[in-house]
Amino acid sequence: MLEGLVVKGTGGFFDVAQGTQLWRCRARGVFRKRGVTVLVGDHVRFHETGPGAGLITEVLPRQTELVRPPIANADQALLVFSIKSPDFHPGLLDRTLIAVSAAGLRPILVVSKVDLADHETVRQAVAPYEGAGYPVYPVAPLYRQGIDALVKELTGHITVFAGPSGVGKSSLANAIDPELGLKMGQISDKLKRGRHTTRHVELFRIAEGTFIADAPGFSQLQIDVPATELRYFFPEFPAFAEDCAYRGCLHIDEEQCGVKRAVQTGALVASRYEDYRQIYFELRQKEARRY
Repeated sequence: MLEGLVVKGTGGFFDVAQGTQLWRCRARGVFRKRGVTVLVGDHVRFHETGPGAGLITEVLPRQTELVRPPIANADQALLVFSIKSPDFHPGLLDRTLIAVSAAGLRPILVVSKVDLADHETVRQAVAPYEGAGYPVYPVAPLYRQGIDALVKELTGHITVFAGPSGVGKSSLANAIDPELGLKMGQISDKLKRGRHTTRHVELFRIAEGTFIADAPGFSQLQIDVPATELRYFFPEFPAFAEDCAYRGCLHIDEEQCGVKRAVQTGALVASRYEDYRQIYFELRQKEARRY
């Protein structure tokens, strides 16, 4: 019995990577009866049915599973936001950080096009996220600034590549690996021609055990966490929450709140807290409509 990683699925066939070799496999017919689906990113067992061909007989347990895009076992999300053209969007970034963290992925922030802004502008943009403990990489792909350090973060992981349009994901992909940029560009062209939907997902191998998932539609992930648990997705809050007078403080209307006090003194970035409040009330409204 052989084991491998599903890197692509199309037309009932699955490309399964075993080292540098690709196998074109089908899944057992009994999978459908049992409600078993094979996702890109799945570790599977299969046996050979012909030269380069196989039959998937078992899907091994998943560590993570995303619904949109449908992908298994991704453990990181590379969130690409440009400093200019388009301008840095902290509100959208805060929401994306929550969504990927709730999905069980480790977020890595890449601030692209830093060659278009002065050092102070970049510093002010990244400071709240560095202070919160997120890994942050300012990059200028044209000059390979920050690229080598970023590649080290990718090694040994399945990383989802995400971010708004126009932020320079293609340039970043080319800087990481020219072949990666070419393949992602081909997928992008197909999407523009309407040949695929935003549910398309594919893993690209850039080194041994290192894969990038190009996943259109990922940045539109919805935040689906209970409002009362939202505070856990702001990693800078706990240090200040120790000074809250009430156990389980939501940092909204409570008196003697350490988090609100930190905002007032400037120890906690006000924009991050305001995003927290806005998302909190949106989740409360959604929960009220649900019940």
